[in-house]
Amino acid sequence: MVETDQADAPAGEGDRISRLEQEGDIAADYLEELLDIADLDGDLDIDVEADRAAVSIVGGELSQLVGRDGKVLEALQELTRLAVYRETGERSRLMLDISGYRADKRTRLTQLGAETAAEVAKSGEPVSLEPMSPFERKIVHDAVAAAGLRSESAGVEPRRYVVVLPA
Repeated sequence: MVETDQADAPAGEGDRISRLEQEGDIAADYLEELLDIADLDGDLDIDVEADRAAVSIVGGELSQLVGRDGKVLEALQELTRLAVYRETGERSRLMLDISGYRADKRTRLTQLGAETAAEVAKSGEPVSLEPMSPFERKIVHDAVAAAGLRSESAGVEPRRYVVVLPA
């Protein structure tokens, strides 16, 4: 479960963390039922990261829950967010990861952002990347900003992409 010391949290912070923990618990219950129905084995890990509930399913052969390019994972995340909404009446920003797919993707995209920023800093020319989901673009934008450059999203969904700009 979440390891957070609410006694040390500022006023209001404990309520926010409790709400996020509740979202994680609701999501875990929903996903546990889904795993049972699909007769799949997996362990659930609930956490609070970056001001959102995060649930990870690990273990067994779960690649069918990730799907090609994470499409099934995205759909399961939306269904899980809807299950949380049904229980709480509030929109959830919950993140779902299965078998470390998102964690691995985050690492690769952070590296892509840093390498592209280095290329742009050296050449002085903007670089456009392939289309990405909002989640993926956010990771690249953060990596580019950490490298001291700026970036922006261009295009129209579902083909929006990141443009890394020189300083």
